[in-house]
Amino acid sequence: MPKRSLLLLAILFIPALIAVAVYFVPTSLQKADITPPATVFNRSGETVAVEKPCSNEHPEWRQAQVIDGVSINEALSCEPDNPYDIAVAVKGANNVSMNTLMQSHLSRDALTLTDDLDGDGDPDIIRIKLEVVELNGASPDGEFLINTYDIAPGIQPGLWVFAPKSSGMAVKNFNSLVANPLLRAPSPVIRVEQGDKVYITLENTHYLPHTIHLHGVDHPWETAAGDDNDGMEEHPVFPGKSHTYEIQPRHAGTMLYHCHVQTAQHTMMGLSGMFIVEENRPNNWVQTFNIGAGQVRHPAVAVKQSYHQEYDLHYQSVDKKLAQIIQNANDPRLIAQRMNREYNMTESFENYFLLNGHSFPYTLRDAVIVANDNEDIKLHVANAQRSLVALHIHGHKATITAFDGVDQPSGSQITRDVFDIAPAQRLDLRLRTQNNGLDSYGPGLWMFHDHVPTGTTTDGMEPGGNMAILAYKPLIDEQGMPKMHDAFLDQVFNKDYYAKKQAVWGEGDFAPLLGEAGLIAPDYIRIIVFGIAIGMAIGLFIFVVLIYKRKQKQ
Repeated sequence: MPKRSLLLLAILFIPALIAVAVYFVPTSLQKADITPPATVFNRSGETVAVEKPCSNEHPEWRQAQVIDGVSINEALSCEPDNPYDIAVAVKGANNVSMNTLMQSHLSRDALTLTDDLDGDGDPDIIRIKLEVVELNGASPDGEFLINTYDIAPGIQPGLWVFAPKSSGMAVKNFNSLVANPLLRAPSPVIRVEQGDKVYITLENTHYLPHTIHLHGVDHPWETAAGDDNDGMEEHPVFPGKSHTYEIQPRHAGTMLYHCHVQTAQHTMMGLSGMFIVEENRPNNWVQTFNIGAGQVRHPAVAVKQSYHQEYDLHYQSVDKKLAQIIQNANDPRLIAQRMNREYNMTESFENYFLLNGHSFPYTLRDAVIVANDNEDIKLHVANAQRSLVALHIHGHKATITAFDGVDQPSGSQITRDVFDIAPAQRLDLRLRTQNNGLDSYGPGLWMFHDHVPTGTTTDGMEPGGNMAILAYKPLIDEQGMPKMHDAFLDQVFNKDYYAKKQAVWGEGDFAPLLGEAGLIAPDYIRIIVFGIAIGMAIGLFIFVVLIYKRKQKQ
């Protein structure tokens, strides 16, 4: 074969050898033919997947304290609510010092309390202003989400919430996209006293119309002026408008409030909250807002007479397909089209299950019930999700004292360990921690969760969902996290876990048996073929270069 033909063949053969080498390039561990389901977590650009179980950002908020005359109980959870918010929620923005108001995010007209009409030592005219806030929505300024709120590690579904009218920035600071703590899921629990004259104003700063329907709350169909008072969608509050609902509830109990515009979509987006009417008592300054639900740190007088502690438990679910609509468009016309005409609720799924605005493991930060021996604890439970909740409390049996805000006679009160709660239904429970084998089996870190199997998952990953813990005080650490769970917490406080990027048992002694199935030992034949191909390609390249140089000298 002539030298010229040999040289041309060598030149053509080099790319082929390089292609073979690239195809067979070995790795220390190789992927098997497994395609895991795709789950994409947030667009924040963060590179660190593992996070601390408790940021311990405000340890001083946990302390029992008195602010402007308001007694605030100790909160042992990792992320307690802001005690200054509680002080304003009890006294009203018009009855606290400017220092207290400035350390909350509440506006001066978010809550005003006036006029002791019955002369019993507490205000009886309550004026509340609510806004609609968007969390994890798209930004017109770039490919990122704004007012971010993680429900679990790396999980940021689009949400809408009612929120007390706030002041200052919606985000924590100028360098953050994270929503300030007042703006979070779920919509806050609202408390008033039986007989109060309550005026609830919806100032709609959102881009879609909304209403407030007071579900189960005693209210007239019309206001005193003859305007809508039932919050139905034929009377929507359009963007930039406001509307005031007027009530004077005669019946105490645990109720709801929610948006009644495009009801299926708007409630599943998060526009619902508990509305609790407390029994009328003298000098009864109730905690009007319980931000994020959870522990009530300033219980009403009637509750303190019968219980040691009080907690609100708000269950909700999210369809990620619905939630993504507000993350993929900025034009309200497109959002309305996709949400109301293209999205089909009858074909929807519940992907995320939340307790008090979070899914496990974040429920360990602010939804833990911390108990001592021999306590009576009042639980207000509301099911704001689309499906049934079957609440099960490990190691304890509780007693149903009220259905849908209606007290049950003592002879009709049922004690059990699974509570079926239909959508929009509410239960009041008495949880006793007396170690007698019935009420309690003794101290421990007792899980409580939805016993419907999907309820303990986050987009199919378990543990997740609305799992939480009833923790006895000696078994939590100084940051409010459960003891004896360090290795487990390191595993689940990880974005990669809920993005389905790591094996459930990918660490520890059993990792070779139960770890990543898609990683196998190196393929030595592949390595040999790669070595031969790349070696021949390099050799031929050198051969071509030498021939070329020899011709240049001739």
